[in-house]
Formats: sequence, structure tokens, C-alpha cells
Amino acid sequence: MSDSSFNAFEMAQAQFDRIADLLELDSGTRDLLRNPMREYHFNIPVRMDDNTVKVFQGFRVQHNDARGPGKGGIRFHPMETINTVRALSMWMTWKCATVDIPLGGSKGGVICDPHNLSQREQELICRGWVRQIARDIGPLRDIPAPDIMTNAQHMLWMLDEYETIHGAKFPGTITGKPLGMGGSLGRTEATGFGVVYTIREALKVLGIDPGTTSAAVQGFGNVAQYAIKLYQQLGGKVVCVSSWDQAEQTSFTFRKLDGINLDELLGITNRFGGINKTKAAELGYDVLNGDEWIDQDVEILIPAALENQITGDNVNRIANQVKIIAEGANGPTTPEADEVINERGIYMIPDTLANAGGVTCSYFEQVQCNMNYYWSKEEALTKLDQQMTSGFTSVNDLSRKKKLPMRDAAYVIAVNRVANACRDRGWV
Repeated sequence: MSDSSFNAFEMAQAQFDRIADLLELDSGTRDLLRNPMREYHFNIPVRMDDNTVKVFQGFRVQHNDARGPGKGGIRFHPMETINTVRALSMWMTWKCATVDIPLGGSKGGVICDPHNLSQREQELICRGWVRQIARDIGPLRDIPAPDIMTNAQHMLWMLDEYETIHGAKFPGTITGKPLGMGGSLGRTEATGFGVVYTIREALKVLGIDPGTTSAAVQGFGNVAQYAIKLYQQLGGKVVCVSSWDQAEQTSFTFRKLDGINLDELLGITNRFGGINKTKAAELGYDVLNGDEWIDQDVEILIPAALENQITGDNVNRIANQVKIIAEGANGPTTPEADEVINERGIYMIPDTLANAGGVTCSYFEQVQCNMNYYWSKEEALTKLDQQMTSGFTSVNDLSRKKKLPMRDAAYVIAVNRVANACRDRGWV
């Protein structure tokens, strides 16, 4: 979304086409999986605090539900596009299949900027979004969740509106809810922790001690914060993070070569993951351009912001000592960059595997809500670790056996599972 010329859906389709050729899929299966099964576009009228009415555009895209109900977040972003939502819904299909959870892929969004909206206005957008789509989501059909610039409070407003419309309690309709209102312990940590579970396993494969490694992280939202926390617990050192500066409408990289202090940075960060530039400088951080996270002399890169961040234009800036790239974001690496990364022998942990921790724990939350029985945090995170490790092992084993890049191996597993489900149902 940072580049208006970039079409995320075309990239997602190109990734699929590559694997469809590899698997020699028939034309019917290709046509079915290459495009969303359903998509919804709608207007959300909101009476603003100044008593004017503003109309916001909302989306929900359901890519494929052959393996189970749709699953996917809802983004609030001023540069949201339908093609981004289409791409994200497709990637969700592959993500759920890669880690073998019985869900399909969906995604939603609203073109808006929460930075400039009051809590009341955000609540009305949430309720308005649900009113437009209430007949087409639900615990057995399509389960939304938080994504960029949405949170547990937004999800609770949406759930409340859904239950009001349907006149009953359906806590499994939406995940990422507050604790005590059907939310799962461990959900907040899940995506970031999942990224690091896969990094831990990759380091084992490469025979590298985590304590000898350093990392550069793009982004400082929920995913990045918890990835940093667990990576540091493994003994690794994070030398920089980047974050978006709303006032200047650009991003900055904050670097400390002897390692960032996570708690220190959290103390000067707003709820959107924006770090106070002035205070960071006072604390001794080098304040660099936002794209300089990719230049750092580290062993691990963790892009955990938006799509289209490692491209053909900047991939050659990656330092020679980088051994692993773990995609905490969705679609951060373009196919052109992938070719260079593969040629250099960098171990790529693709998004469909690396950041599947969020949707996996969302699935756990849905399960807990549907049976009205909740797990301890330790149990939830243990199950998450087991699911992520199993997914990693399957992808890594296929990669080694067939001599495929990790992204291709993950896609082969995912597309095969979804295609087989479609065939078993008699759709193709």
C-alpha cells in the first residue's frame, strides 16, 4: 500500500501461477483458486463528531472455504485497496493450509485513518461494517479478526453488533477479542512469537546458536514487539527497528548497535507502534531513514510491517552476513527480490509459514469460544509452538527433499491441500 503502482493481487496470482505450473493443475482448479470465490464492496455512512456525514468504503473478500470457514483480519488503513484485500485473502488461504488448520482464507478492510478518528467514530465504523456484512460472516461461515490499526476493542464492538442483529450470543464469530469477553490467552503474542518459533527452528537447521545472532526489524507494531521480546529471550540482539511517523508521514529507523532496549522503546511508543523520534534520540538511538533497516550488518531480517518492502530495487542492499529472512508481514517480498534471495542462499521463511501464528491462535480462540471452555496461557502457547514447529518441519523437509525454495515448498503443500479439498467436494 506504500506504492500506488504496486498491485498485491497480481503478485499473489503470480506466486500461485508458479506453483500451479509446478503441480500441473488442471485449468478448472487454476481458475477456481486464482480468484476469490466471493467479494463484497459496501459504503458505511457515519455521522461524525462535527455532525457531518462521511461515507467510508468497506470490503470483505472470501477467497476459498473448501477446507473450512473463512478466516482473516480487518484492516483500517487510509491507503487500503480492494486488490490488497484480495491478495491478503488468498495468502490467508495458503497460510491456513500450510500449518494445517481447518479454515479458509478471507480478508476485510475499511479505507480510513484511525489516527484522525475519535473512539466514537471508530465504533460507528465497526458497527457499520458489520451491518453491511452480517449475513455473510459467522462462526461457521467467515470469522474476522484484528489486523493493521484494528484491535480487541474494535472486535468487541463488531461482535456486539453482530449478536444484536442475530439476537443471540455467538462469541466464535470474531477472534482477537478482549480477555474476559471470549478472547484467548496468548493471542496478543501469537503472531510475533510464531515468527520467532520458525526462526528458532531455522537456526537449528543451519547449526547457528541464537545467542550469536543479531536482527533488524521493520515495523514496531504488535507483531514486531512480541517477535523482539521472544527473540531476545533466546539470546539474540536486535540492533534496529523502524516505525511510521504520523506527523511527518514517513518512517524512521531507530538503531543501537549494542542492542535496543524493548521496554525503553515501548515507553515512548504510541498505540499504533509509532516511536517518538525526539525521545529516541535523547535515549541514544541513531535516527536513520525508514528504509535503512534493510542495510544493517545482521544475521536475521524480520520485515514485520506492510507488503512490497523487499523489492528488486533494494534487495541488493541486504548485507552479506544475512542468513535468514523471516516474513512477519504479509507479502513483504516481491518475486523479483525472491530470485536474488534464492541465488544468494539466504534462508527465507515465507509469510504463509512465518506469520501463521496469529491465525493459528485465532483458530484456537474460535475453538475455545465454540465449546465455552478456555485454556491457560501456557497451554495456548504450547499448542501454538507445536503447530508452528510441525508446519515448519513439513515445509523444510519438502524443501530439502525436492530442492525447492522454502516459499515454493510452503505453496506446494498449501495449494495441494486446498486443491484436494475442492476436488473432494466435487467443485472441480
